[in-house]
Amino acid sequence: MTESWCDPPGGGAGPGADDPGVEWDYRPVEVDLGDGTWAPGRISGWWHDGTGEHWCRLRIARSGQPAHWRRFDPSTVLILPLSGL
Repeated sequence: MTESWCDPPGGGAGPGADDPGVEWDYRPVEVDLGDGTWAPGRISGWWHDGTGEHWCRLRIARSGQPAHWRRFDPSTVLILPLSGL
């Protein structure tokens, strides 16, 4: 499996693997694909840019795309419980 470190959209450098501002995590999520369907995914890290925007390192299951940094939007990325309801 190959994963990438993409820069956040809109310019500016994204965090590197050893960036002290990255908070590593492992969260199951459901992701709105924009066409009315949802897909399972995982957030593996969090980062705040210089303007205070909150970014997540997101991998969408079975998409064929590597993990990438994306601005966190709770209306399109739903964090699922880790255990129990």
